[in-house]
Amino acid sequence: MKKQFIILLCIFFALPALLGAQEKVDLQLIGRIKTEGFSKSQVMETVSFLTDVHGPRLTGSPNMKAAGEWARDKLKEWGLVNAQLESWGGFGRGWNTEKFSVEMIEPQYSPLIAYPEAWTPGTEGTITTTAVYAKIESEADFEKYKGKLAGAIVLTRPPIDAKFHADPEGERYDEKELADLAMAETPGARSEFSARREEFRRLRELRDKAVKFFKEEGAAVLLSPSRIGDYGTIFVGGGGSRNVGAPNGLPSLVLAIEQYNRLVRIIEKGIPVKLAVNVQNKFYETDSLGYNTVAEIPGTDKKLKDEVVMLGGHLDSWHSGTGATDNAAGCAVAMEAVRILKALGVQPRRTIRIALWSGEEQGLLGSRGYVKKHFGEVRTMTLTPEHEKFSSYFNLDNGTGKIRGVYLQGNDSVRPIFEAWLKPFHDLGATTLTIRNTGGTDHLAFDALGLPGFQFIQDEMEYETRTHHSNMDVYDHLQSGDLMQASVIMASFVYHAAMREEKLPRKELPKPEMQRTTMQ
Repeated sequence: MKKQFIILLCIFFALPALLGAQEKVDLQLIGRIKTEGFSKSQVMETVSFLTDVHGPRLTGSPNMKAAGEWARDKLKEWGLVNAQLESWGGFGRGWNTEKFSVEMIEPQYSPLIAYPEAWTPGTEGTITTTAVYAKIESEADFEKYKGKLAGAIVLTRPPIDAKFHADPEGERYDEKELADLAMAETPGARSEFSARREEFRRLRELRDKAVKFFKEEGAAVLLSPSRIGDYGTIFVGGGGSRNVGAPNGLPSLVLAIEQYNRLVRIIEKGIPVKLAVNVQNKFYETDSLGYNTVAEIPGTDKKLKDEVVMLGGHLDSWHSGTGATDNAAGCAVAMEAVRILKALGVQPRRTIRIALWSGEEQGLLGSRGYVKKHFGEVRTMTLTPEHEKFSSYFNLDNGTGKIRGVYLQGNDSVRPIFEAWLKPFHDLGATTLTIRNTGGTDHLAFDALGLPGFQFIQDEMEYETRTHHSNMDVYDHLQSGDLMQASVIMASFVYHAAMREEKLPRKELPKPEMQRTTMQ
């Protein structure tokens, strides 16, 4: 009996400590966040300005600068401080397309759906000539076309089959898919992405050699089919150098695959195809720097106000659409999150800092430049004093879909924290945590320096099938309810990170990039 009494006494005295160890969640504040975010949302008005008015937003272009300035001024209007366009380093020259047209003149007239590739030159007037289909599948094929391409409009690749859509193009995660995503990946397994990446690298190298060959042969214009896409959807990126003073390549455009395939079929029947191409592109070289848009809600705790919680997404886009799902959506959600917190008059203990990145599409340049400037050098793992003051970064960049959970990025220590923060949003569909890493966006810049950086899991919707890097990446493909849901979740996560007693726990500091390269 005495032994049982002692055990009960120990439990009694340990109970406050156990309760104190539970993650604190301010349910009353979350209720206020939901009310503000659902009944007074401004997220769609914000995203309309970023897309309809200031899209597209290619880094270095006038539109990108205007979008950054508009976002800066809007954040100031909402009461954030230190709002500015902050340079992260050299980017290169800007580029914009001012006017273009591609038309089939013979054997029948037909306007063609096409977009120039970024950082490629214009045609200096209309070029009207016969098209040549150069079927280059290996370097050995170059010999077939020597002396035959001078002044020609060259179709550079084999046709791409249009898809038959037996399955829906846009869909949300179902419960099984979320359960599978929550499971850790098989250790040591080679990802399907790795194999695709190797094949992509091989094709890219062949394409680069082919473009050089076409220029040496005196071709006038290069046309290629969209890598994927149908129904007139075109996926297009860069095709030239952004380096200041770099020699220009050839005028290059991407065509809708249905129309490109028709041209090839006519040519292969031995019937001449005459095309008229007029492209007016412009380079900007007066300012070669890249800029992020940043602003803050200052911390109020004397001990913690110098520590920082960050949120954001990349503001830059490609140029054929208006950059709606990639990634004005994520930027508008981050902006709405801080607007909600300011509207509620919260007094965060730590400073909350929003960052809208540039240069993400060229390799996370804006976020990597920012991390290097403020927190340390990845190559040597030389850290700044700000590194110790950093708590966490939350990123949104997977389209218009609602938040379904969080990628833990291999950081098991944050699992119980995020479980507590996510629970009030289970009825909004946000339930899943996965230890898995996810790549391709700006949280990686923080993670590479050992800083807690996280990307939210989102419903894919039509992201990969229709809008990602395409001319269909426009406002009309955004889902207002999803963006409101994402805004309140991000606001809550950022608020709780700013209010907790400790910074978010970190993984072990990575080895310097130089050392990792040497070991490989």
